[in-house]
Amino acid sequence: MDIKDSVVFVTGASRGLGLAFAREALARGAAKVYGGVRNPAAFNEPGIIPVALDVTDPASIAAAAALAKDVTILVNNAGVAEITGSPFADHAEEQARRIFETNYYGVMRVTQAFESILPDDGRGAIVNVLSDVTWKTAPPLASYAASKAAAWSYTNNIRVQLKDRNISVVGLHVGFVDTDLTKDFDVPKSSPIAVASQAYDALEAGAGEVLADAGTKALKRTLSLDVPGYIDPEVLAAA
Repeated sequence: MDIKDSVVFVTGASRGLGLAFAREALARGAAKVYGGVRNPAAFNEPGIIPVALDVTDPASIAAAAALAKDVTILVNNAGVAEITGSPFADHAEEQARRIFETNYYGVMRVTQAFESILPDDGRGAIVNVLSDVTWKTAPPLASYAASKAAAWSYTNNIRVQLKDRNISVVGLHVGFVDTDLTKDFDVPKSSPIAVASQAYDALEAGAGEVLADAGTKALKRTLSLDVPGYIDPEVLAAA
């Protein structure tokens, strides 16, 4: 599969990783790039077609899919992250429902709206942006982690479901990315363009999964251990 001459739709494209996905698609010669954004009037990025999209609103999603009927590659990037403080906080359930609306149900809704549009000739693909916290314990991010773990499971199931239609599905796992969302965190961060580039490289190579940084790769390696990193985080120091 080539990104060149494809038609790409990126959700959450107004900034950060989503914008990097849109720009990288253009750089690789995509014939057309749609950017799903909440406020198209405020979006002014050369070469990217803004499309009004709220992944928590089924009507908004249906309208976007009706407008972008020529899409060949869907990038489910839109997401939210909030610090819970504790998995036992009084507001934890309310917060979890809000996060799941975007990070899990949003991915489901958009995928359901676009999958019938995607071509069956080997050009169709879906890239789902996931997270290293799928496999990492981070109590202040418990609700976010749960939403990404659910999205990972969904990604794995649709990969199998769409195989007969020759539609590729890539799950992108990554830790902190250097965006406005993480500007207050003093931790190692990946470049958005580097992450998007790895995802497109994987898609073009026929891979089903991307581990976009060293920390995520180390986490994945512990999953087969008797005591994996998600049970004892100290295991990661030796991974």
